[in-house]
Order: sequence, then C-alpha cells, then structure tokens
Amino acid sequence: MGQFTIFYDGTCPLCVKEMTALRKQDEDRQLLLVDIHEQQFLDYPYIDGKEASAMLHALDEDGKLLLGLDVTHQAWSRVGKGWLYAPTRWRLIKPLADRFYLFFARNRYSISRLLTGSSKCKQCKLE
Repeated sequence: MGQFTIFYDGTCPLCVKEMTALRKQDEDRQLLLVDIHEQQFLDYPYIDGKEASAMLHALDEDGKLLLGLDVTHQAWSRVGKGWLYAPTRWRLIKPLADRFYLFFARNRYSISRLLTGSSKCKQCKLE
C-alpha cells in the first residue's frame, strides 16, 4: 500500500495521542500525518479546515477521501492492527459506531479533559 494522508486536530490531546500511537506502529512510513493547524495543511486547499476539524479526514494514495471511523480503521489496518477497529465497520455495528464517533468528535475537548486532565493544548506535539 502507498502513503495514506491523515488530517488531524493537533490541539486535541486525545487526537495527538492516537496519531502518536499510529506513528510508532508505522514502521513502513505509509502514513503522512498532517495537523490541520500547521502550515503543511495549506498544501491541501481542497480539504476544508472546518470540516476536517469536525470529523477526521484522510486521503488514500488514489486521492479518495475517507472520513471518521473509515479513516481510523484504514490507518490501523495499514500498520497491521486493523482488527482493533474492524468491528466498527461491521454492517450492523457501523451505524451506531459512526454516531458515537460524531458524538466523540463534537465533544473531544471535554472528553480529553476527563481522560487526560487537559481539554486543549495550544499545539500538542507528536511523540
């Protein structure tokens, strides 16, 4: 598989933790992680920043746009851990998982505060 570009919120502690975990598993460097708040994001004028802030976006090597949990499942699949998110894509679970994801995305700063003690950082750093 070729490079997979993920657009993530670099001010969200939980988002950055997941991107850090993905980066550590990405031994073949298949993933390109682009913080939507960084200069590099300007290289993708066809990705709407407001929409990318509301829901995880990614582009596959063919330029196909993926959203939400489809991004998460595809990213983890590329690093050999797709089984972690495979159930979220099963036909009967997918609608519920997608609704839960949208709830999480809308409330990620509050959820981050509960889980990490920090709701938002000026610019979180990938480890």
